Amino acid sequence: MEGSIYERSLKFHEAHQGKIALKSKVDIKTKDDLSLAYTPGVAQVCMRIHSNRDDVYRYTSKGNFVAVISDGTSVLGLGDLGSFSALPVMEGKAILFKTFAGVDAFPICLDTRDTEEIINIVKNIAPVFGGINLEDIGAPRCFQIETRLRALLDIPVFHDDQHGAALVMLAGLMNSLKVVGKNFRDIKVVISGAGAAATASAKLLVDKGVRDMIICDSTGMIYEGRAGLNPYKEELARFTNKEQMKGSLADAMKGADVFIGLSVGDIVSMEMVRSMSDDAIVLPLANPTPEIMPEKARRAGARIVGSGRSDCPNQINNALGFPGIFRGALDVRATDINEEMKLAAANALASLVLEPTEEKIIPNIFDTQVAPAVASAVARAAMESKVARKCISPEEVARHTKELVKSL
Repeated sequence: MEGSIYERSLKFHEAHQGKIALKSKVDIKTKDDLSLAYTPGVAQVCMRIHSNRDDVYRYTSKGNFVAVISDGTSVLGLGDLGSFSALPVMEGKAILFKTFAGVDAFPICLDTRDTEEIINIVKNIAPVFGGINLEDIGAPRCFQIETRLRALLDIPVFHDDQHGAALVMLAGLMNSLKVVGKNFRDIKVVISGAGAAATASAKLLVDKGVRDMIICDSTGMIYEGRAGLNPYKEELARFTNKEQMKGSLADAMKGADVFIGLSVGDIVSMEMVRSMSDDAIVLPLANPTPEIMPEKARRAGARIVGSGRSDCPNQINNALGFPGIFRGALDVRATDINEEMKLAAANALASLVLEPTEEKIIPNIFDTQVAPAVASAVARAAMESKVARKCISPEEVARHTKELVKSL
């Protein structure tokens, strides 16, 4: 099956020569059409925006445009493939934006690894876009790029590999804990990986009340004082692994209630899952190959298993989050996507599963309620947290999202 899907995907991409195209909103069939859309009529539009910059949202596509930016240094779970090889993923991302939330997104793959150059490029192209989605940029550079751009720009900058992955995982975990009858304050969580998604996930879990958490990288458990930690791992060490435990991932997983994999495939054995607590929750989210295949985790005794795979139950997929998040942020012209908006998105996702079960902890990616619910919750949180520049009812945001998707 795996070989089949890969071969079919190659043929699919070749047949279409990619997955996206630019489509005009208007027809140019007469001289009058041309005069309205371009010269001389467009001159008046330019002058109106020149006199009031906010009118760019009124007269151009900026308010529904998102740039999907990558340097190709961390493509899916495949690693540093470069900017050319990242393009198929960024095209796919653009399709998901459009399909699920009616957002026009454009892939921009930068042929540079220079952090300052990337920041300057994105800053200088920002006038075209209402939001910036950073994608597949390796850690730790992704942290610096996002932080700097958020400070420089007055539009949302969102690194989906960090925050999108984290909030969808959180939604699934919230419902998983309901099923097993545990709460955030009492569980032991082990995270495999210390990159972008793992860092964002750890911070969200602390916000939800988790007190016992261990993060492991390729060397083993992270703890304060461990030699060779970069500044970002040093920060993780300060608020995790309070008992300063040392050892391997297998050591960390003993007695754990929750395993979250945000690293590489095939590094967790069935024996490691068996060593976890009763009613264990196992979320191996590495793509395309999870840390342990879901069926193996279930055979090893895990009560709830989720993964990033579409061919297994409980798919923890970023596409459940980012389309609706940007839709909500764009509709209220938010200047940022802050923590309140992220948590609102996670809560909205979790609430769509009215009665969570072992086989159903997260909505299906094709559930048409997802993007409107997330967009509405994000818009409300943006207005309440004072980062929205436009007031619109959350109900209207939900309706707008549904209308855009229905019109496709």
